[in-house]
Amino acid sequence: MNKLDQLREMTDVVADTGDIEAIAAHKPVDATTNPSLLLKAAALPHYAELIDRAAAIKAENYSADEQVEMLGDRFAVDVGREILNIVPGRVSTEVDARLSFDTEASVQRARRIIGLYESAGIGRERVLIKLASTWEGIQ
Repeated sequence: MNKLDQLREMTDVVADTGDIEAIAAHKPVDATTNPSLLLKAAALPHYAELIDRAAAIKAENYSADEQVEMLGDRFAVDVGREILNIVPGRVSTEVDARLSFDTEASVQRARRIIGLYESAGIGRERVLIKLASTWEGIQ
C-alpha cells in the first residue's frame, strides 16, 4: 500500500457543507458549519422551516442586534442538528468571528451554542466549537 492509500485509511471524512443531500450522499463521519456554509444553506428550500423557526424566537429583553445574534446561533444549531441526524460523528459550529479578539465573549457564545444543542437533545460530546485562531481565541 502506498503512502496516499495509507493516509486515506487513517483519515475520517469530514463534510464541509450545509447541503443535507450532499452529506447524505457522501456519508462523511463528521461535518462542519461556518457562516458562509450557513448562508448557502439558508437559500436551500430544505431549510426554510428552520429559518422560520429561528426567526419566530422573540426576546423582549434583548436589543435588535442581540436578537439577530440569537437567530444566527439558533439557525446554526438547527442545521447542525439536521447534520447530526446523518453523520455518526460530530458537527463543528463556529463562534461568531466578530468575537475573535474577546476571550470572554467567545466563551460565553460557545456556552450558549452548547446550551442550544443540549436543549435540542444533542450531547456536547457530538459538538465541536470552533474558535478564532487569535491570541484571545487561544486563551
